[in-house]
Amino acid sequence: MSKKIEKQAASCPVETTLKIIGGRWKVLIIHFLLPNKMRFGELTRSLGTISARTLSRQLRELEADGVIDRNDFGEIPPKVEYSLTPIGESLEPVLLSMEAWGIAVGKVMERK
Repeated sequence: MSKKIEKQAASCPVETTLKIIGGRWKVLIIHFLLPNKMRFGELTRSLGTISARTLSRQLRELEADGVIDRNDFGEIPPKVEYSLTPIGESLEPVLLSMEAWGIAVGKVMERK
């Protein structure tokens, strides 16, 4: 876990999860990395309105927490790929459950 998370002990496991993947972008980053590795530009295009600064910060935090790996090929121009670690891959059922819940709630909201 990142130093930030270690300093603030979670009161329950759900809080721990939210500290690692909470926020607007982290779940979406993980979602886009589930099927395959991606480069920074690919993630930027997939996420749409995220700034480069915000994406960089979110990727650094996910890497520090052991959710993603950053593979720097040491080339010029820079070539860096991001992929999920086994811990990141273990979030797949969580994201699939969130997706199913979102679909179900979306259908209920449409009927209102």
